[in-house]
Amino acid sequence: MTVKKTAATKVAAKKEEVKVAAKKPCAKRACATKSSAKKAEYINGESAGFRAGDVYQALAAAGKSLTVAQIAKAAKISETEALLGLGWLFKEGKAKGENVDDISLA
Repeated sequence: MTVKKTAATKVAAKKEEVKVAAKKPCAKRACATKSSAKKAEYINGESAGFRAGDVYQALAAAGKSLTVAQIAKAAKISETEALLGLGWLFKEGKAKGENVDDISLA
C-alpha cells in the first residue's frame, strides 16, 4: 500500500510542477520574440561615432538640407540612430539646423 501512495504522490508532484510551469511567463512567446527581434545594438561612444559618420556621409552626399527621416533613409539607419549621430555632429559643430526639417552640414 505504501508503494501506491508513493507513486500517487509522485504523480501529484508532477502535476503541481506542470501547473507552476504554466503560471510562469510564456517561454514560447519570449523565444519567438528573441528570434524575430532585430539584434540589439548597444550604445556607446564607438557606436555613436559610427552613426555620426553615417549621418555626415548622408548629408555630404545630398549636398542640401535634409529631414531626420531623409537622413535615416539615406544612411540606411533608424531615425533613433540618426538622432544619435546628429547629436554628436551638433556637439562638434559640424551640423546645423533650427528644427528637424532643416538639417545641414555646418
